[in-house]
Amino acid sequence: MKMLRCFTFALLFLFLSSAAYAKSLTIFWAEWDPANQLQELGEMYKQETGVEIIVETTPWGDFQTKTYNEFTAKGDGFDMVVGDSQWVGFGMKGGHYVELTNFFKKHNIANTMAEATVTAYAEYPKGGKRYWAIPLEGDAVGWAYRKDWFTNPKEMKAFKKKYGYKLDVPQTWHQLKDIAEFFHRPSKGQYGVAIYTQKDYDAMTMGVENVLWSFGGSLGDMETYKVAGLINSKRSIQALKFYKSLYQLTPPDWGNVFFAKNNQAMAQGQVAMTMNYFAFFPSLANPRQSKYANVTGYFANPTGPYGRFTALGGQGISINKYSKKRAESMKFLEWFVKDSTQKKWAEVGGFTCSKKVLNSKSFLNATPYNQAFKDSMFMVKDFWAIPEFGDLLESPQRNWSRFIVEDKGTAKQAMDNISKDWQKIFKKYGYR
Repeated sequence: MKMLRCFTFALLFLFLSSAAYAKSLTIFWAEWDPANQLQELGEMYKQETGVEIIVETTPWGDFQTKTYNEFTAKGDGFDMVVGDSQWVGFGMKGGHYVELTNFFKKHNIANTMAEATVTAYAEYPKGGKRYWAIPLEGDAVGWAYRKDWFTNPKEMKAFKKKYGYKLDVPQTWHQLKDIAEFFHRPSKGQYGVAIYTQKDYDAMTMGVENVLWSFGGSLGDMETYKVAGLINSKRSIQALKFYKSLYQLTPPDWGNVFFAKNNQAMAQGQVAMTMNYFAFFPSLANPRQSKYANVTGYFANPTGPYGRFTALGGQGISINKYSKKRAESMKFLEWFVKDSTQKKWAEVGGFTCSKKVLNSKSFLNATPYNQAFKDSMFMVKDFWAIPEFGDLLESPQRNWSRFIVEDKGTAKQAMDNISKDWQKIFKKYGYR
């Protein structure tokens, strides 16, 4: 009888533990505003289902390291992770992500989300129609600018006299450079433009890419892994020279800068235009964070001689294959991809990838930057998404920084160096 009671209590304990265990889901992400917005959305899910969503965050600097360490240990410290586009190959090849191909077909995700986000955040190998994440936070590089400077009658008259056309939001990269040059007045503490130049991780590369693609340059053939004659083509070299010319119009000591200082330059009234990912623009539109919020406008990347493109940011959400709550995580994703949820996601400040929401009047009119964001999400391109992308990043970061910031060597030498480095890397890992 005593053994029966013990056995009964043990079963009851296991049942209660299991019930409690299924009442929460942990999503791991970097520490920034979109994670807070996801937590807000998670509260809505709890109200509807009773399942608590815990968005656990860590600083960007150690986000990838902590995520990869958890996967290497086959741990279940989180049930889902919002990972960068370059992580998809690592997650798939390492067996860390739950495959979502059937989920995509069931919910028609490839047609309801912006095409570029599906390819970049979810698909691996590219073109293989296999999916490992759901597009969650769309993002791309865009621009903020000083509307009051652009519409000042005296400035408009002087600009028209000097350049022969109306001062307005730039339609081309060459117009953007003209405007930056016009407003670059170092003696008055005023500068033309703020761009990405940070040598660490990927900032310089994310900046140069915008010009590279629009000038007809290329990172290489992402199906054959050919890079020689592409990354170091005449058009690619010309694009790099152009980006360096923009660097000459930045504030002093701008050789190691990313999103924080670019926003700061605009918030403090230093520059006419600043490059940044859209996820960082909410603070510029907030009068409590920028005294120039009411006179700040936004635009998508201008066009180049060979098209209009922008560097992709953003992330998709994947299910940790080692989690014991995979079924419950799948239910959350089913809720997340609903049109009604995507609308709520946008309303709390998330950058939705839903084509229906992106094209809705309510979304486009919700913030001063949403129209530019929507335009950008349909012209994005991405860096190499293979698991070894970190190895590939090191070379352009080093060579482009050396040419642009340190003013050493030539654009051709920088591109030739990258071509040689990448060919070795692709050969080392068996891609060629």
